[in-house]
Amino acid sequence: MTSTNEKVGYSPESKHEHTRESAAEGVEAALRFLEGRWKLVILFHLFGGTVMRFSELERAIPEVSQKMLIQQLRALETDGIVRRVVYPEVPPRVEYRLTDWGQALCPALDALLTWAGQKPEFRSP
Repeated sequence: MTSTNEKVGYSPESKHEHTRESAAEGVEAALRFLEGRWKLVILFHLFGGTVMRFSELERAIPEVSQKMLIQQLRALETDGIVRRVVYPEVPPRVEYRLTDWGQALCPALDALLTWAGQKPEFRSP
């Protein structure tokens, strides 16, 4: 199985017991963290401990507007997925990196990518 970053391993099986309803609610809540057209692109740029300045993210994702990139980064920061560090310099230097919790998304997204790649071809009866 391929991993986005070799430093990230799969976590042991969950010890939580879920009902169908609580599992569905939990997955729905998790997916809400990732809502937004650019959040997953941002995450994939930051996986593996990568630290990027705002201008580097702008260059890495040229299709996103500055306003939208700021909004998506702020939402990821508010949710505890991305850490924003502002250095007291002139001009100010701002860096973004994933929190440990954000980095823990990597195996889940790898599994989702693998699952999506297994989609069977549609055949009419």
